[in-house]
Amino acid sequence: MKSIHSFFILAFALLSFTSVLAQYGNGYNNGYGNGYGRGNGMGMDRSMMQGPQSSPSKPKEVPVEETAAKIVEQMKPEVNLDELQVIAITNVLADSMREQGVLLKNESSSQDQKIEQINALREVTTKKITAFLNPAQIEKYTTFMANFKEIKKTKSKKKKEKKEVKEDTEEIKPAD
Repeated sequence: MKSIHSFFILAFALLSFTSVLAQYGNGYNNGYGNGYGRGNGMGMDRSMMQGPQSSPSKPKEVPVEETAAKIVEQMKPEVNLDELQVIAITNVLADSMREQGVLLKNESSSQDQKIEQINALREVTTKKITAFLNPAQIEKYTTFMANFKEIKKTKSKKKKEKKEVKEDTEEIKPAD
């Protein structure tokens, strides 16, 4: 009987002790004079303690090798490329895209200079690519690139149309 009685007293004491610690910062130096739980009394709450949060404003940049590979995969069946040509053209396109990125980020050049430099880069890239192709493939390559440019233009037109539709709906909403 005495052992059961002492067991209940011990259990009650342990449960009381843990509940007291839970009220005052779990007993790890977070007691009375050290703020309320987390944060050191400077008006910070838990949402501020999480640190810098990633902002979704800047989209993740796709590697140029991936973009070049996608272009060559579209080009491969239309131009009848073999594997060696695929590798060589992918490398040429990746180098060209890296160079184009550098030209676009160059702030010392004016817009006209950038356009001229990109056009020159495009010509050099076309010459390098056609060096890997036979005459029949060169013809197919030029038609592919013409179609590829048209596809890009239609995509950009669709994006512009979507923006215009959004702007129109935003203008209509306040009028209601």
